[in-house]
Amino acid sequence: MKAYKPQDIKNISLLGSSGSGKTTLVESMLFESGIINRRGSVDSQNTVSDYFPVEKEYGYSVFPTVINVEWNDKKLNIIDCPGADDFVGGAVTSLNVTDTALIVVNAKQGVEVGTQNHFRYTEKYEKPVIFLLNQLDGENADYDKSVESLRETFGNKCVRVQYPVNVGPQFNELIDVLTMKMYRWKPEGGKPEILDIPADQMDKAQELNGALCEMAAENDEALMEKFFEEGTLNEEEMRMGLMKGIQQRDAFPIFCVCAGKDMGVRRVMEFLGHIAPSVSDMAAPKDENGAEVPCDPAAGTSIYIFKTSVEPHIGEVNYFKVMSGTIKNGDDLQNMTRGSKERITQLYAVAGSIRTAVDQLSAGDIGATVKLKDARTGNTLNGKDCDFEFGPIQYPAPRYRRAIRPQTESEAEKLGVLLTRMHEEDPTWVIEQSKELKQTIVHGQGEFHLRTLKWRLENNDKMMIEFDEPRIPYRETITKAARADYRHKKQSGGSGQFGEVHLIVEPYEEGKALKETYKFGNQEFKITARDTQEIPLEWGGKLVVVNSVVGGAIDARFIPAIVKGLMDRMEQGPLTGSYARDVRVISYDGKMHPVDSNEISFRLAGRNAFAEAFRNAGPKVLEPVYDMEVLVPADRMGDVMSDLQGRRAIIMGMDSERGFQKLNAKVPLKEVSSYSTALSSLTGGRASFSMKFASYELVPGDVQDALIKEYEAQQDDKD
Repeated sequence: MKAYKPQDIKNISLLGSSGSGKTTLVESMLFESGIINRRGSVDSQNTVSDYFPVEKEYGYSVFPTVINVEWNDKKLNIIDCPGADDFVGGAVTSLNVTDTALIVVNAKQGVEVGTQNHFRYTEKYEKPVIFLLNQLDGENADYDKSVESLRETFGNKCVRVQYPVNVGPQFNELIDVLTMKMYRWKPEGGKPEILDIPADQMDKAQELNGALCEMAAENDEALMEKFFEEGTLNEEEMRMGLMKGIQQRDAFPIFCVCAGKDMGVRRVMEFLGHIAPSVSDMAAPKDENGAEVPCDPAAGTSIYIFKTSVEPHIGEVNYFKVMSGTIKNGDDLQNMTRGSKERITQLYAVAGSIRTAVDQLSAGDIGATVKLKDARTGNTLNGKDCDFEFGPIQYPAPRYRRAIRPQTESEAEKLGVLLTRMHEEDPTWVIEQSKELKQTIVHGQGEFHLRTLKWRLENNDKMMIEFDEPRIPYRETITKAARADYRHKKQSGGSGQFGEVHLIVEPYEEGKALKETYKFGNQEFKITARDTQEIPLEWGGKLVVVNSVVGGAIDARFIPAIVKGLMDRMEQGPLTGSYARDVRVISYDGKMHPVDSNEISFRLAGRNAFAEAFRNAGPKVLEPVYDMEVLVPADRMGDVMSDLQGRRAIIMGMDSERGFQKLNAKVPLKEVSSYSTALSSLTGGRASFSMKFASYELVPGDVQDALIKEYEAQQDDKD
C-alpha cells in the first residue's frame, strides 16, 4: 500500500441504527476495492467487520471497526460503528478522529431514534453528514417516505442526489441527478451499466437536478451568480458547490444503495473520494493547550491512540490517528500522558480483521500497531521536538449499573484485572470500587451493554460472574438543632479510659452564621467559637466543627480525637449506615480525668454523643436524583410518562425535537435500575434516554421508614 498525502485521505464515520446494514455495506466496499474476494454476511458470521466472538454470538456490532479501502487514488478510512444505543461509545470515539459522517438509514424504517441520536453527535462535533438510504430492495421499503422523514427531521438541507426507479425486490436501477445518468445492475450487482436517463424519468430528474444545482450554488457566490444568469450549473460546478456545502454542514446529500446486493456501492465510494472533505480540508485540530496542530507530513510526529483491543491470536492492538508528521517503523516515541518511551515495531493499515503491514503513515491517516509496552487509549505519543498532547475522549454518562462479583471469591483480584482491561477496550464500561457500598459497580449504557461484558468474561476469560442489584448511595442529614452528651468510662485494672463530651448539632448551610445562643427545654447555652474547622467531605457536603469549650474542660490536645469520632459517624450515619453530610457540630463542654483520659476515650465519647444528638435533630435520608431526558416517538409518549410517574419521577417539561418528543424529568436513582429495558419494551426499541446526576433530595417518609427498618434488621443479624 502506498503512502497517502493528507489531501488524499478521507476519514469517515459509518453510523446508523441497528439493522440499517452498515456491516453489510462494509463487506461490499471491501469486495469492490479488492481487499476481499467474497462478501460475507452477518447471518453467516463471516464478515470482516464483526469478527469478535461476542459479535458473532449476538449478531450485532459491539466495537467500532476500522477499515480502509483504496478507490480512485484516494484512501478511505472508514470506522464502522455499532448501531445499538447501548454501544454509542463507538460513535463518539469515531467522530473524534474522523471528518465526515456517513449515516445509513433503513429504507423500510426511515428515521429511527438511533439515526436521531447519531445525528445529534455530528452536530456536537460539527461533522459533515451524508445520508445513505439502504435496503431499497426490501418488501416494505419506501423511498419517498424515508426522504420525507429525513427532511422533516433534519430540514431542507437534506438534498437528493439519487432516486430509485423501482423500490422493492425488483430494485436494480437508480437515477443520479448529479451525473444525470441512470445506473442499472445485473442480479449479482457490482459494476453497473451506465445509461442515459429514459424519457419517462427525465422530468423528475431535471426537477431534482435543479434543486441540487440551487443547493450547490448557495454555498459559493460565483456559482450563485452563474446560477441566476444561466439557471443551471455543470457537473463540475455542482461538485464544487456541494463540497463546500457538505463541509459547512449546509448540505446533507442523500444517496441510494442496496448493500446486500452490492448495488450503488461503487458510486458512493466515488462520491466520497471526490467530494467528501479530506483531512487537509478540515480545520486543524487543537491540543489540550489550545495550540493548532498542523496536518503536515513534514512536521513533528504526533499520534493519538483512540482505541485499544485484545484481539484473537494477536493480543493487544492499539489503533491511532497520525495527528502530525509521519510515523515510520522503528520510530522511538515519548508517551506524553504516561511519561514512558515506546518503539514502533510494526505499522498496519487495517481492514477489520485484515491487517496489511506498511512502512509509514502520514498526517491524517489512521492505522494500528502492536506490542506497545505502556500505551493506553487516550494517550499521545510524540517524536522529538514535538510537545502536543491530546486529552481523553469525553463519553456520555452511564445509564445502567450493576454490582459485579466472581462466583468464586478467591478470583476477586483476577476479576479486577480483567475489568480494568475491558475498560481500556470500551471506556463506556466504567468500573467503580465503592468503599461506601462495599461493592464493585460496573456502569454502562444499558442492559445489553453489560450483558456483553458478562458474555466476554465468561466465554473469553472463563471467569464466571454474578450481577447483583447495586446498593443506593443514600445520604443522611438533619433538619433542626439538638443537644447530647456522652461519657465514656472504662476501668479494667491499671490505666482506665475516661472522656466526656457535650455537643450541639444543627444543619449546616453555606453562609449561615453561627448563633450566639441555643435553647433546649429550659436550658440556654451560650456559644463562643474559639476555633472552627470546615471539612469538605469526599462524598459531598461539609462537616463544620466549632470548638466552644471554655475553662479548660477539655484539653486542646483531645479536640482532634473528638473530630475523628465525629467523622466515624459521618462515614456511617446513625439511621441507615450511609454517609452523613451538611452538619455543624459545636463542642461546648466536657470533662477529663488527669490519668485515664486519652485520645481513644474522647474519640468514642465524641462519636456516641454525635449519634445521639443526630437522632434527635430531625434526621432525614437523602437519595440521589438524576436529570433524565427521554427521546420518544409521539405515539408512545403517554405510556412513557405513566411509567415514569410510577417511578416517582417529577416531569419538568416536554418539547418536540425533529419528529420526536423530548421529555425532561427528575428521577430517583433507586427507580431507574432497569429503566433501559423497560423503555425498550414500552416503545419497541424506538426510544432512548440519557441521565446525569442532579442533586440529593429528601426521600418520602414511607421510603425512609422502610430503609431504617431494613438497616436495623441487618444490624440485628450481625449481632
